[in-house]
Amino acid sequence: MSSVTQLAHQLQSGECDPALSRACACGLDGLPSARQRALSVVDGFCKRFSPSSQRSACLFSAPGRTELGGNHTDHQQGCVLAASVNLDILACASENGTSLVRIQSEGYPLLTVDLSCLTPVAEETNTSAALIRGIAARISQLGFTPRGFDAYAVSNVLQGSGLSSSAAYEVLIGVIFNHFFCGGSLTPVQIAQVGQYAENVFFGKPCGLMDQMACSVGGITSIDFADPLCPAVSRVDFDFSRCGYALCIVDSGADHADLTGEYAAIPAEMKAVASHWNTDVLRHVSEEEFFRELPRLRSSCGDRAVLRAIHFFAENRRAAQEADALSRGDFAEFLRLCRASGASSFMYLQNVYCSSHPAQQAVSVALAVADRLLSDQGALRVHGGGFAGTIQAFVPQASLSSFCSEMEAMLGKGCCHPLHIRSAGGIVLVP
Repeated sequence: MSSVTQLAHQLQSGECDPALSRACACGLDGLPSARQRALSVVDGFCKRFSPSSQRSACLFSAPGRTELGGNHTDHQQGCVLAASVNLDILACASENGTSLVRIQSEGYPLLTVDLSCLTPVAEETNTSAALIRGIAARISQLGFTPRGFDAYAVSNVLQGSGLSSSAAYEVLIGVIFNHFFCGGSLTPVQIAQVGQYAENVFFGKPCGLMDQMACSVGGITSIDFADPLCPAVSRVDFDFSRCGYALCIVDSGADHADLTGEYAAIPAEMKAVASHWNTDVLRHVSEEEFFRELPRLRSSCGDRAVLRAIHFFAENRRAAQEADALSRGDFAEFLRLCRASGASSFMYLQNVYCSSHPAQQAVSVALAVADRLLSDQGALRVHGGGFAGTIQAFVPQASLSSFCSEMEAMLGKGCCHPLHIRSAGGIVLVP
């Protein structure tokens, strides 16, 4: 493990360039800015915590993620296709020999969590403190002894973008605990599961596992959650840029306030349909039996729940088909499936706008504008949980500049973000 002084020297000398390039998914042109960003994190750590020059420290990175397929399928033990992206949370951290976790996130007050208490604290619900305490609690349950550390972190994962800044944060904390106190024995899958536990039990959000898994594992990842305790994870080797297309995330500018109820209603309504067969998730229900029972389900569960179940059955197949199409290099088929996914989310899943606020449909407007610009090229769909936030578009490289400028002219400057797939998940960048 490097001292703070050695860590800064390694970065300045270029010794860490291969790791930085892998984490940032950048070529030689992007390395100077990546190196400077890492040095600024080490400098921020030193200024905030005033460590001895010989105190050991490490650099950690956890990426945001993009959902390529499987919109709201993970919480039903379905299939998803996701990828880590070249936006991340970067942190310099060091053990501090106490029970206190102290994290200074750039632009925020210092966060301190005392690990002498590893049970949920009501006042911490929906806060970062709850995530840290929950991750430590779950790691303790797995037989390890999490202790305190100091960390200085910066993030360029867009807030409220559907790129899962919260999952990236959970994975980052999990990787730090794993490196310092678990001997690195937790796998990326286990770190993802620890993060989900913290979000479900301590933070108070009934999320699935896709976000944490994509951030933790890295690359393009096909995941089958049929066995949620041991999901089947496989990497998909594909480069969108080599097909002449760019992956873009477009911020709709929608208000993200108070959407937990909208998100929670989706798994709740799918569960209500599944309970007709005395099970909790739709993955255990036969699609043929579902359609035979459709009249009774409409009466007992309501039409929206039925439509959302219809979305699940088709989207679950699509996610696996999309992974297969990319594995075979059939990008045209992937685009067709992507368009079908977007249509299903709009018509059946109905997570593009809040039914309680029909006058506010920023995501729908973003989809309409992008559809007009792309015409019959590429593909577009709602991105992530929905209701607010972002859309995803696959844009021909030849028209990327005009697409972004026209989207920004109509939706606001800085709304369009071309992204690259990052091969690495949550990592110890410089040990």
